[in-house]
Amino acid sequence: MSAMRFVLISGLSGAGKSTALRALDDAGFFVTDNLPPALWLELYERAEQSGIHRLAVSTDARAHLFFGEMEAQLEALFQKTPAQLIFLEASTEVLLQRYNLTRRVHPLGDNSLFMDFRREHEILAPLRARADVVIDTTTLETKALVERVTSSLLLEQEFSLGVSSFGFKHAPPRDSDLVLDVRGLPNPYYNLDLRYHTGLEQHVVDYIFTPATQEFYAGLREYVRSSANLARLSGRRTYSVAIGCTGGRHRSVAVAERLARELSDLGARVTDHRDIEKVER
Repeated sequence: MSAMRFVLISGLSGAGKSTALRALDDAGFFVTDNLPPALWLELYERAEQSGIHRLAVSTDARAHLFFGEMEAQLEALFQKTPAQLIFLEASTEVLLQRYNLTRRVHPLGDNSLFMDFRREHEILAPLRARADVVIDTTTLETKALVERVTSSLLLEQEFSLGVSSFGFKHAPPRDSDLVLDVRGLPNPYYNLDLRYHTGLEQHVVDYIFTPATQEFYAGLREYVRSSANLARLSGRRTYSVAIGCTGGRHRSVAVAERLARELSDLGARVTDHRDIEKVER
């Protein structure tokens, strides 16, 4: 088996492929943007001959005229290397906002943006179906997207459990495997001495994890362990759990941090505290 790390990046226009490619470039990958499928295997072989150990290729709707041969090229590539395919997407509403903000022209640009988005979904459906990792960037800022991309690659030969926190009032994440609600725990928001602190601080943690809440937390932890183990046994390499409270600043943060520590045997790590900086007055 070749030691070459080969990553394919695809996804919807405006979903963050450029950010993902920059992250891979920073991680030491040789990066090529929008290469037609017929050239993937040739590039892989040339890179291998040149001693390149990390290679990333982006492809998207701009290359749709070459997609008729994509399935055959994917099969040929996968016979040579355990390539990983990452697909990025976002909601139509957010993609529309991003296009309106940047005033870019959609690469399919034949009709209205809504029609272009619909056609792009259809063109890229085969790639999304084959993706090892699908990342929804609807609510992700640049830093969080970079973390999501790199974490999906660094432990790809091992099982990893990603734990994140969020606030329900800011909408649940759309790309987590499991979303859990911890709004029943004591809420530090109503304690003025704790309101402007976070679940990363010990006095907030002590307020949340009282003797009365330990049983609830223990049950939640074992549920996460069981769910992650089932995913691992089914052949999954990654599994993601999002912990939610009302605002995403106290309870969900504390629970996510504790889960990551106590489930370290499953490769657990905190991937994002999405709403921790959103302070309510």
